[in-house]
Amino acid sequence: MATHAIKVPDLGEGIAEVELVAWRVQPGDTVAEDQVLADVMTDKATVEIPSPVAGKVLALGGEVGQQIAVGAELIRIDVGAGGETQAQAQAQVVQTAPASAPAPAPAERARPSAGKPLAAPAVRHRAAVLGIDLRQVPSSAADGRVLHEDLDAWLVRRPGPQAPDAARYAERNDEEAVPVTGVRRRIAQRMQDAMRRIPHFTYVEEVDVTELELLRAQINERWGGERAHLTLLPLLVRAIVLAVPRFPQINARFDDEAGVLTRHGAVHVGIATQTAAGLMVPVLRHAEARDLWSCATEIARLADAARAGRATRDELSGSTLTVTSLGALGGIASTPIINAPEVAIVGVNRIVQRPVMLGGAVVARRLMNLSSSFDHRVVDGQLAAEFVQAVRASLECPALLFIA
Repeated sequence: MATHAIKVPDLGEGIAEVELVAWRVQPGDTVAEDQVLADVMTDKATVEIPSPVAGKVLALGGEVGQQIAVGAELIRIDVGAGGETQAQAQAQVVQTAPASAPAPAPAERARPSAGKPLAAPAVRHRAAVLGIDLRQVPSSAADGRVLHEDLDAWLVRRPGPQAPDAARYAERNDEEAVPVTGVRRRIAQRMQDAMRRIPHFTYVEEVDVTELELLRAQINERWGGERAHLTLLPLLVRAIVLAVPRFPQINARFDDEAGVLTRHGAVHVGIATQTAAGLMVPVLRHAEARDLWSCATEIARLADAARAGRATRDELSGSTLTVTSLGALGGIASTPIINAPEVAIVGVNRIVQRPVMLGGAVVARRLMNLSSSFDHRVVDGQLAAEFVQAVRASLECPALLFIA
């Protein structure tokens, strides 16, 4: 028997170990060349490990959730077991396929096809008290009459709004242990590390986005069929891009071990995106060189790629400043955690309509809070406040987004 050991490959970026997220094969399976064997997670993304050979899986090198060093054995394959084994396996599947369909479920007792269901007055009264439609209750009697026992059986099978209080408020003692693995584990590690190492402070400022929202609606109505749909995010990104040259300390990455702050001319904006696997931060590169529609198109593409699990390592790394938003669920204020090694994160809260004094009169305005967190080791409170005020000025006077 000729065997081939497949090892965890070098995935670059100084990665020393990976987390085993999922096995795509099991011992005894026949695999083809280039077939995906396993998914592993680096600090940035999930990577598929393909098979360089065809054969039969002999042994797996770890369990899901386990950390495996680069160069360690991932899987062992018998390269002498190839297509013939696969053909035999396929033939076996055909031979063992069920030859007959499952027997049909027994029919329920016949019920009157129309009119009121048969039931004693006491049964009708009890059903009315419980809010039960007798037409929906199967009968166990030969003549189709609904009995008290039928009501009892219906309550057991159909709990919920129709069930008595005892069923609705029954105690529960079940519990479920859910391993924290994959993206969720990486998120937990990064958040814990960021909170432990970075002295955060959060600055919250109210922004009047009434004019901005009116302009956005007009732009979408005018260009909706020809250009990308504009959300708030591209406009916010543009406001940040305009503010960054005055506050280079904000668009930076801090290596606290080396004691070096690197200020970036390029504005690579991380867009915090919620996915089924957890929070990911795809990167809108060179936002300073994009117009609003280019930003909108690329933000939508990156979000779709992240949610579909197709975002590459390059698309998930290299941001210099991050924006996070929960959209309509954004709350009044928040305290976002910095995406280390960056030194700032801008949080977007939901837009609400409130009465505001304007020109001596009470008027309805659309207001939104920006909740932004900063690394107090390298960003002072006044600098942070001035940066947010510069962003606010552009959002409240949206013409500045186009003439600056």
